[in-house]
Amino acid sequence: MTSSSHYIDRDIEDFLIATVRDAAAKAIMPRFRNLSGAEVSQKTGETDLVTLADTEAERMMTEAIRRELPEAIVVGEEAVSADPSLLGRIEGAPFCVILDPVDGTWNFAHGLGLFGVILAVCRYGEPVYGLLYDPVTDDMIGGNMGRGAFRGIERLKREKLRASAKTELGTLSGYIPLNVFPREVQPDLVAAVPEFLRILNLRCAVHEYRMVAQGHMDFCLSGTLNSWDHAAGSLVVREAGGVSKMLTGEPYSAAVNSGYLLTAGTSAAWNALAERFAFLVR
Repeated sequence: MTSSSHYIDRDIEDFLIATVRDAAAKAIMPRFRNLSGAEVSQKTGETDLVTLADTEAERMMTEAIRRELPEAIVVGEEAVSADPSLLGRIEGAPFCVILDPVDGTWNFAHGLGLFGVILAVCRYGEPVYGLLYDPVTDDMIGGNMGRGAFRGIERLKREKLRASAKTELGTLSGYIPLNVFPREVQPDLVAAVPEFLRILNLRCAVHEYRMVAQGHMDFCLSGTLNSWDHAAGSLVVREAGGVSKMLTGEPYSAAVNSGYLLTAGTSAAWNALAERFAFLVR
């Protein structure tokens, strides 16, 4: 990270991309559709899984980052499961790397190819760089603060991304993971579904944010605020011209772990969605 601005320097970006791809190639993809029962376990329940791929990929990336970027605080999903106090380090860190080694672990463990690796760099909780990596296709989507969002690993072949320009509720397609919202608000969320063109849930933040950043989907409404799920994607969509804020209108911070995050392709769409879902924060 440069000393004069928040974006990530080219050398650091290249290192982070290489680190993610290396961990995916060595620890994740060899285990896809090749996991034994002993290599999958539950964390909080049968829908919250961890596999050997998660732990090995996070260990590899953490060790590489600490070796090459000793100034960085590394916060990984599996490390937080073992020591939740690590979350308290995000807000005060000038250079924090947040990792989700296998986002969409349930999909991965059941042989569904909708999973990926998420990496975010935050400065005092503010996301300044994000990577959304699909190891199945070796495809990278990323964003660098003030420098736009891109798709592609090789710099000379990268595609600049632009989020959806749609604004009217009836034309919008989005992601609402109903199961992670409090039960008491789920009926109201279900009642809103017919007002949109299409509502989906991929059980995988990396692919949901990838779709919104590319303009293929129009919004995400998030009911849980795990930083490893949202720090990278919120930054990437903003760099693609979209809007990502708390449903209350406050800026998103990776240090915040409660509330609702709304991400949309345009300010007009965000405002219309925020008004429709205002019952969540009343």
